[in-house]
Amino acid sequence: MTNANSHSEFETLLEYIRQSRGFDFTGYKRSTITRRVLKRMHAINIESYGEYLDYLEVHPEEFNILFNTLLINVTAFFRDRAAWDYLSSEVIPRIMSRREPNEQIRIWSAGCASGEEAYTTAMAIADVIGVEEFRDRVKIYATDVDEEALAQARLGMYSPDKLKDLSDEQLALYFEQSDGEYSFRKDLRRSIIFGRHDLIQDAPISRLDLLICRNALMYFNAETQARIVNHFHFALRDEGFLFLGKAETLLSHGSTFAVIDLKCRIFTRLPRLNLRDHLSVISKTNGNNVVERPSHQIRLREAAFDSGTLARLVLDANGALALANERARNLFNLSTRDLARPLQDLELSYRPVELRSCVEQVYQQRRTVNVYDALYQTAQGETIYLDVQVSPLFDPLSRILGISITFIDVTCYKRLREELEHANQELEMAYEELQSANEELETTNEELQSSNEELETTNEELQSSNEELETMNEELQSTNEELQTLNDELQRRSKSINQANTFLESILASLRDGVVVVDRNLQVQIWNHKAEDLWGLRTEEAVGQNLLNLDIGLPVAQLLETIRECLAQRTPEALKVTLEAINRRGRTIHCSVSCSSLMEAELQPQGAILLMEEREEGGNGV
Repeated sequence: MTNANSHSEFETLLEYIRQSRGFDFTGYKRSTITRRVLKRMHAINIESYGEYLDYLEVHPEEFNILFNTLLINVTAFFRDRAAWDYLSSEVIPRIMSRREPNEQIRIWSAGCASGEEAYTTAMAIADVIGVEEFRDRVKIYATDVDEEALAQARLGMYSPDKLKDLSDEQLALYFEQSDGEYSFRKDLRRSIIFGRHDLIQDAPISRLDLLICRNALMYFNAETQARIVNHFHFALRDEGFLFLGKAETLLSHGSTFAVIDLKCRIFTRLPRLNLRDHLSVISKTNGNNVVERPSHQIRLREAAFDSGTLARLVLDANGALALANERARNLFNLSTRDLARPLQDLELSYRPVELRSCVEQVYQQRRTVNVYDALYQTAQGETIYLDVQVSPLFDPLSRILGISITFIDVTCYKRLREELEHANQELEMAYEELQSANEELETTNEELQSSNEELETTNEELQSSNEELETMNEELQSTNEELQTLNDELQRRSKSINQANTFLESILASLRDGVVVVDRNLQVQIWNHKAEDLWGLRTEEAVGQNLLNLDIGLPVAQLLETIRECLAQRTPEALKVTLEAINRRGRTIHCSVSCSSLMEAELQPQGAILLMEEREEGGNGV
């Protein structure tokens, strides 16, 4: 299979898992997720991702085994004790000092696995504020995507070796012993809410004072990590705390979180800047909500309009000239006779700019239209430049009452710009001289920037390698726990087998008859001490040899037909035969041989059992 096909099949497998079971592993690091999937595929002797997808479709129970392989639930009570000590001594007291005496404390343990982290958090807080206050004020939300791990967490029961990192005082205060195991106190367990939550797909829990997510981010790629960190920022209150694992940090999220203690991986939330300005307009109205406008205010408004420094015209809804201030009248040689005349009858409708088309555009688009640097020659023969601004005037119902036209004299700015352009040409020569020096500086800066980028890249690679090593360490720890469990089981089975073998040897040693057990190929499996005494052949010399090849005083060839009959029958009924033989002392004896089948569970003969009894020539047993 080519790498391209393998990659495509792997992505198809992840998409099938997401659609069929709701687990989205596409955001996980490819190196980690690929390694875990291949581990499961090798366990069931499947070579390609396509074959494994077919296997999942036929065997739905495989999903649970796969998820247990992918979701590495390695955790412990007070893992990284120094970090938890810092949390207890510095962070928790700061949280409590910010809250009112009766205000609830909200904490989220994300990726809690089998619950050790959530119960550790409960004990750390209760040690600081006391058990009674913990019950009344603290709420811990513990979440994970692994339902089996959550089921174990809800029970809150742990073996003694899981609690080895707890002090005797904590064990006595927070746990109750039953049937060799310890369960977390029920009254305190009510303050911990366990539930399924996917960090990638589900909305975060909000208004948190403390968010604990240790050694979970390192399994995700950079893009997914950034999205989850943004969710964490939203979930926390202002100045809330984030507690990560020792292989995780937030070097690229300096605008959202600040470092409290980098060694312990504890951060605090920074507020986002809000650049929106909220404007409010306050106006005084009478009891009928109509603004009162006394006549002297109207005259004052008209005087202010007329004395404006900018030339301004106002057209009514019919396109006639309604108002023109003094500056506009002097500039365009208007008189009172021009008021109420249509715009198209006035010279200024087309000079200095085509105003009629601008007015039509304002009516169509209901927004201001600007014309820049319009050239105009005054009655005095002076050439000036004008910026023209044509704006709609609206009533309270957003209907256009008329048009406001403002002429802004930009001649000074225009001439100043020309002077600046001339000065700019002179500066260009100086700029060219500086350009050479600047290029040298830029080259030096680029080299420094390149070195900085290399250092940043190296740092990111080291961070990624650290996370990968931590992931592999947890995988190895998980595998080690599995091997330890398997080793314990093998030791128990080995002990049982040894006990059975000892019991069997005791029985064989106590029998007065010689006992020989052969398999279907007549290979000797058992040769007891009585058989040694009869024929003078030690057990280690006989076991593993073909019965017919043994050099003993018993004519074993005459037993061949009897043994074959035993192997052919399906009942344990014994066949007996008496043969003349010579024992190890060289004395002629009559040996009575009883042959019976050695049956397995399906009643299939797996061998034969030969019981040999020495008889004197008279027929009486010795």
